[in-house]
Amino acid sequence: MAEDREVLREIWEGRLPVCFTLATEEVSTPIAPDPFYLMVPRLTYFPLVTDKVRRHFVRCVVPDKTDNEMWLEFEKHPLKWHYPIGLLYDMFVTNAELPWQITVHFDKYPDNKILKCPSKDVVESHLMHSLKEADALKHKNHIMALMQERDHKQLWLGLLHDRFDQFWSANRKLMEHGGEEGFRHIPFRLYAPQLTSKPFLQYLVKPIENEKKMTIEDLLQKANLNFESKGPFQVIIHGIDVPLVTPLQWISEHLSYPDNFLHLCIRYPSI
Repeated sequence: MAEDREVLREIWEGRLPVCFTLATEEVSTPIAPDPFYLMVPRLTYFPLVTDKVRRHFVRCVVPDKTDNEMWLEFEKHPLKWHYPIGLLYDMFVTNAELPWQITVHFDKYPDNKILKCPSKDVVESHLMHSLKEADALKHKNHIMALMQERDHKQLWLGLLHDRFDQFWSANRKLMEHGGEEGFRHIPFRLYAPQLTSKPFLQYLVKPIENEKKMTIEDLLQKANLNFESKGPFQVIIHGIDVPLVTPLQWISEHLSYPDNFLHLCIRYPSI
């Protein structure tokens, strides 16, 4: 990969300030607990950074709920733990108000809307599955299959402990490609809840077609959606309004999440 290490590191170091508050109806103590503030990495997943949040609030819920799985909510939306934190913010927060106000729950887990996550091992399994899916799109799964177990652990532990060099020492292998053609296909998911009832859109897009470098605009055209029907729109990833002329190969190499997918959100500033 034509690696721009400064871009990779800036994306890795993206952070969001979050204010966690226990749901009012679940407070069992005479005085409600103080909110809990955290600065969290955009690229990680909530179960990897909320152990302290759980310990702070669990003492204030009724005893028979203390062993329940904790879940998070923003403005009536249960937050899917298997979505990266930065993606969740880009999906749901349109006014950029910070810190991000999130409600903590220990009761009435909405398992019809979000998956269960009893341990960090489940997050690791999810990450490895996503990496294999992305590698199948990019390299027919050749790279993940050839990587040793210690490489897989480097990926996981690098994300778990927020270690850029450890993660990228293994991830750079997944970003390699031969010649000028780039990846076979670009791993991406497109989130456009204003235009479709599907949780996300995903289809095959090559980085180069007919000797032309494909761009974000080309990717959108293949969706067969009228993106301009609701007014001017932005394509957001990592909080960045990405120009539509950005080449897909470059953005895939530099702005993918640790699962190796581009998670692209359609945002309408006027809505």
